[in-house]
Amino acid sequence: MAWFPLLSYVLGGACLANAIPHVASGMMGRPFQTPFARPRGEGLSSSTVNVAWGFANLLFAYLLVCHVGDFDLHDGSQAAALGLGMLLLGLFCARHFGRFHGGNTPEPL
Repeated sequence: MAWFPLLSYVLGGACLANAIPHVASGMMGRPFQTPFARPRGEGLSSSTVNVAWGFANLLFAYLLVCHVGDFDLHDGSQAAALGLGMLLLGLFCARHFGRFHGGNTPEPL
C-alpha cells in the first residue's frame, strides 16, 4: 500500500480525536481552548465556537479517511494508522492542556 493514504488516515485519526473534547465541552456549555482564542490555543473559546470547531474536525476526519484511498477498518495497517493518529494527538493534548487543568500532576504511589 502507498504511504500517502496511511498518512491521511493518521491525520484523520488526529482530527477525529480532536473533535471529541470540543464537541463534548461545547454541548455541556463549557468553554474550552481552541485555535481561535486569545492567547491562541491557551485562552478559552465559547461553547458555541467549540461545537463548531469540533464539527469542523469531524468533517476534516471524514474527508481524510473516507475520500483518500480506500479505507477498510478490517485492514490492520489502516486501522492502526487511524488509531495512531488518535493516540498521538491524545497524548500531545494531555501534556499540553494538562498544564492548564492540573492533569500533569504526578500520580500518588
